[in-house]
Amino acid sequence: MRKIEVKPYDEYWNSMFENEAKKLHGIFGPEIIKIHHIGSTAVNGLKAKPIIDMMPVVKDIHRIDEYNSAMISIGYEPNGENGISGRRYFQKGGDNRTHHVHIYELGNPEIERHLAFRDYLRANQDVVKEYGDLKKELSQQFPYDIASYIKGKEQLVLEIERNAVAWYQRQERN
Repeated sequence: MRKIEVKPYDEYWNSMFENEAKKLHGIFGPEIIKIHHIGSTAVNGLKAKPIIDMMPVVKDIHRIDEYNSAMISIGYEPNGENGISGRRYFQKGGDNRTHHVHIYELGNPEIERHLAFRDYLRANQDVVKEYGDLKKELSQQFPYDIASYIKGKEQLVLEIERNAVAWYQRQERN
C-alpha cells in the first residue's frame, strides 16, 4: 500500500523533470512538440507529493501507443487513456512512484487547463500556501487513503481551476 507523503518544495524536482524530459525526447523524437513540467512539483514553494508530473504535447496522439515498449524499457507502466479521453498516461516507480507522464495532442483543451493551473499558482503565493497546507493536512489525516485525500482537496482544486482558467485567458488576451 502506497503512503501519501506531502513534502516541502524541493528545487531538485526541476532537475528530475529536466533529466526525464531528455529521456522522453530520446524516445518520442520529432513526435514531441514540447514537454511541460506541470502539477505541484512545478510550483516554487508548493508542498507536494514528490512525484514529477510531465505533459508532453505531441503531433499525433494515436501514434503514442507505438512507443509503449520503449517506455517500459525506461521503467514506465503504460495505462492508455486512464479515464481521460485523448490522453496517454504513463507512471514510473510502482508504489514508490517518481513520475507521471500525461501526453496530449496539440489542441487538446486539457493542455490549457494544466498550464493555467500551474501558472496561476506560480503567480499567487497566497493560494500556494492555502493549497499546500490543505494537502499536508489531508496527507496526515488520510496517509493510506488516496481516495479520501483526493476528495478532501477536490473543492479547493475546482475553485483554483475556475479562477486559473479565467486568469489564464485574460493573460493570453493581454
